[in-house]
Amino acid sequence: MDIAQPHALPAAEALALRYGADQVPPAGPWNAHIALLLSHRSVRGYQPDALPADTLRTLIAAAQSAATSSNLQTWSVIAVTDPDKKARLATLANHQNHIEQCPLFLVWLADISRNRRLGEQEGVTLETLPYQETFLVAAIDAALAAQNAVVAAESLGLSTVYIGALRNNPTEVAKLVGLPPGAFAVFGLCVGYASAAGAAEVKPRLAQDAVVHHDVYDASREPVLRAAYDARMAAFSLRHGMAFDTWTRRVIGRMGKITAMSGRDKLVATLHAMGFSLR
Repeated sequence: MDIAQPHALPAAEALALRYGADQVPPAGPWNAHIALLLSHRSVRGYQPDALPADTLRTLIAAAQSAATSSNLQTWSVIAVTDPDKKARLATLANHQNHIEQCPLFLVWLADISRNRRLGEQEGVTLETLPYQETFLVAAIDAALAAQNAVVAAESLGLSTVYIGALRNNPTEVAKLVGLPPGAFAVFGLCVGYASAAGAAEVKPRLAQDAVVHHDVYDASREPVLRAAYDARMAAFSLRHGMAFDTWTRRVIGRMGKITAMSGRDKLVATLHAMGFSLR
């Protein structure tokens, strides 16, 4: 089933939405695919409508087309459609109700268990399995695969939002979806059609000059660029009836106190218990 792509905005308009009218970088080469990427937004409200038949297979084909380190393919995904499981996952992820609303919830895994089983079945000890690098590769593989799935979903007119709060209760999530040792839920992903309430404006990002360094790292203009971005984010908050917030306040709020990690400060111990030695 072919579904038309969302309307592709011209470069100047798409860049203005992403960066703000006063921070539009010069437009380089442009096409509909790049316009789609710049239109990304997180959606936290979904219609109950079912997805077209075999949408999941299309998303997974896109995910499996992402780069994977040395073709090790150290990721897996669990497609959750059962309402009771979604409700439980929503509770575990700090009561995010959009997990219950969306017709498809994907739990993305850093998964070394498959390759561990391969080694056992072949009678070979895979000596690199217990190392931090192996977990990092698996987490990166999962993120690359998921982002491919997100782009594919958005090209089909669907909306998404990542759910990092699965890491608040990783042991409970693992029990709920039956994870073996060596598999860890790095994040979830809601997929569905945005509701009227869930439709969101493109959120401004830092100016390109704040994140791009040429030949050598240079943070000399960072205070000025951050102040300008704070003003844009404050205006964004006001437009959406949100509590006054700037990017600076957001960073301090999320990184200033250990309590903001919602239990994730114990993640290393949890990973050890779930089969990742992290040497």
